[in-house]
Amino acid sequence: MKAFTVDFHAADQVESMTVQKLTEEDYNQATAGGTRHLFDLDTNIGFFVFFDAVDQQEKVSYMVLQYEEDSEDPMACYSFELKAFYEFMALYLNDLEFNEELSEEEEEYGPIHHLAHLLYHIVEAGKEVNG
Repeated sequence: MKAFTVDFHAADQVESMTVQKLTEEDYNQATAGGTRHLFDLDTNIGFFVFFDAVDQQEKVSYMVLQYEEDSEDPMACYSFELKAFYEFMALYLNDLEFNEELSEEEEEYGPIHHLAHLLYHIVEAGKEVNG
């Protein structure tokens, strides 16, 4: 497991965050006690599955798997502190309400687009890190 820091644009209104990139072994240990799928997001940079997990010592982790197009195996697994993960969930849930307010013809930059933008920064910063 390797930690790296992601810095965002000032306009993103998100503080820098420390992200852990997990190896397959790290993933297996972190999820040994079970996982709970929370939501997923399909973007132009990949398909992301957000979930939490428990290890054998009942330590909870908040993670995201990144998949490329038609691949059944994830290309990366990231672990976040609860504060950052909560921000992702809030953006996802806010988008559900945001979309109800728009007509079908309108396409505005909304919470889900902001979440995808943050994921882009995370993926770019994580490319240099071997999990």
